[in-house]
Amino acid sequence: MMKSKLQKALFFLLSLLTVGVVGYMTLSDFDFVEAVYMTVITISTVGFSEVQPLNNEERIFTIFLILTSITIFGYAVSAFTEAIASGEFFKQLKLKRVQQKIDTLKKHTIVCGYGRNGMQAIVKLKNYQKELVVIEKDKALIEQLDNEGILYVEGDATTDEVLQKAGIENASNLITALPSDADNLFVVLTAHQLNKECRIISRASNESSYGKLKIAGADNVIMPDKLGGAHMASLVVTPDVLEFVDKLTIEGETTANLEEVVVNSLPKEYLGKTILDLDLRKKTGCTVIGYKTTDGSYIINPEASITLLADTSLIVLGRPEQIVKLRELF
Repeated sequence: MMKSKLQKALFFLLSLLTVGVVGYMTLSDFDFVEAVYMTVITISTVGFSEVQPLNNEERIFTIFLILTSITIFGYAVSAFTEAIASGEFFKQLKLKRVQQKIDTLKKHTIVCGYGRNGMQAIVKLKNYQKELVVIEKDKALIEQLDNEGILYVEGDATTDEVLQKAGIENASNLITALPSDADNLFVVLTAHQLNKECRIISRASNESSYGKLKIAGADNVIMPDKLGGAHMASLVVTPDVLEFVDKLTIEGETTANLEEVVVNSLPKEYLGKTILDLDLRKKTGCTVIGYKTTDGSYIINPEASITLLADTSLIVLGRPEQIVKLRELF
């Protein structure tokens, strides 16, 4: 509302300036610069001398400009004062600064929804120091995001405009964790259309939504309820195995036991060499337990003779201090 009033005030001022310039050029045969000069000194009431003595028509037009300008300036001052008093002016400045930061991001992650699943995803991303933007429409949650210093866009994540504000064209990942499967489906469809290279991970509540989300363009579909039930059953069937797996945390800089090493990020001399040549065990103490091939399949406990190719990844296991050393080297 405040933004609309300020925009109206600016529009009225520009309109008055235009009317003044056109009026003086028509009534007095002034050139453009002379007309602008006469209009500015008239509506600002500074009292400088006229370009030339005015006739009665020109004086009446000048009176009209003065009276109109007083009304418009009064409206503009009122709108500006109201905006400052309500905090809307500073809010708009803050939103503009936030948007400017978002516009500079490249290969960041967009998280749609700051609910329970969204919060967990954000904690993980922050622990790994990943750049992210959150899309949320709940004003109370927006205030929480602002207090925590997290970049955000306020609005409906299912719309093109909001996703574009969040930088979907430059994002490398999108996580949609909205409570409604229908909304998640809209987000996936829209995001996939705007950026086909973006990896999309979606939450789903119903089994029937899984296939629809995959067809719409989701690379991964997560069903929290199903995972929770499977996890509880595993605690009955293989409790010790599951407890050990749970210990392999990937919580952050100091507690991680698993790490992904993208071969493309390694020094160029290692491309085309083998896992043995990389010699991670000796350099960091970590062990390679998995290898992701170029076609996206995984090799568990890969042989040391496997060649490191472009667009592949290594899954590495180690103690937290070993993972830290691994990150320092690569």
